[in-house]
Amino acid sequence: MSFYRAEPPYQHGTPAQTGILLVNLGTPDAPTTGSLRSYLKQFLSDPRIVEIPRLIWLPILHGIILNTRPKKSAARYAKIWMSEGSPLKVHTERQTKLLRGYLGERIKSPLTIEYAMRYGKPSIASGLASLRHCERILVLPLYPQYAASTTGSTFDAVFQELRHLRNVPAVRMVKHYHDHAAYIAALAQNVNDYWMNNGRPEKLIISFHGVPRSALDKGDPYHCECQKTGRLLAEALGWEEPRYQVCFQSRFGRAEWLQPYTIDALQKLGKEHITRVDVVCPGFVSDCLETLEEIAIEAKASFLNSGGKEFHYIPCLNERADWVHALCEIALENLHGWVSVRYDAQAAQTSGRMTRQRALALGAKS
Repeated sequence: MSFYRAEPPYQHGTPAQTGILLVNLGTPDAPTTGSLRSYLKQFLSDPRIVEIPRLIWLPILHGIILNTRPKKSAARYAKIWMSEGSPLKVHTERQTKLLRGYLGERIKSPLTIEYAMRYGKPSIASGLASLRHCERILVLPLYPQYAASTTGSTFDAVFQELRHLRNVPAVRMVKHYHDHAAYIAALAQNVNDYWMNNGRPEKLIISFHGVPRSALDKGDPYHCECQKTGRLLAEALGWEEPRYQVCFQSRFGRAEWLQPYTIDALQKLGKEHITRVDVVCPGFVSDCLETLEEIAIEAKASFLNSGGKEFHYIPCLNERADWVHALCEIALENLHGWVSVRYDAQAAQTSGRMTRQRALALGAKS
């Protein structure tokens, strides 16, 4: 049996086509115990996610976790499930459609844009299959900050699929964009828009998904990139410490994770009777379980039960026009030399304005 999968026959003189594959983390198919068991099995079996020797971890996973956690997780997902499906999938699908429109107006040559999930559906395998006619593929993970457990794992999965192809396309990977000017500007505008309608807090918590502390010790840049995103966002907002604090959420297991923990920080602020706390999660570009349930419901209750007065969760970027514009700019920068771009006076003006704002935030006089 051939090692290679069936592919379209090669034809001489065929114009090279380019594709983009957006990749997000993943989601179960439904908020049910069965769907969560399948999803968690795939997710927690990834050595990038749980860096424990397989002989130790797999018996724990199959003997304990997959028999206890799916039911609890399904109940959590049920709280935030949308009529169209999982929020993460819904927002990712919408972002993909909008990006097609934005890039379609900017690029002269043919371009195909698909999305995939690292875990769950649509899979990376199916996403790449949709781009099998493309000679060049840009893989753009929807994780602004690089971590081995997210971006690194995505790269693993992409290369695992490509190894089955005879005619392998040229591939570019976007590693991170944690300090990209357009991304930071969209984050800041999102927060300012929320504050324009709802007033400002006494304290702003900038919360990122956590990873084990051991990842930092082994050389993972995630912690540093989160800190930089948080600092740049605060600078763009004109806020200084201690009015804001960078924290980490979603701790799992007994091992030490990146600190300070978001939940601990909120409980401490509640005990100090802080009047109002707002939480924003820049590491997530789409609202999902970790923002809508863990922060907007669980963290809010923890803060209020600890003595806090008012809690606000600021939604993710989702389908904001400035975020899709930022995504467009990130894609175009990484497509350089692969596609022909139409001159867009409005986009050039917007880019110039963002550059000037960034320079002023860093101390430029004019």
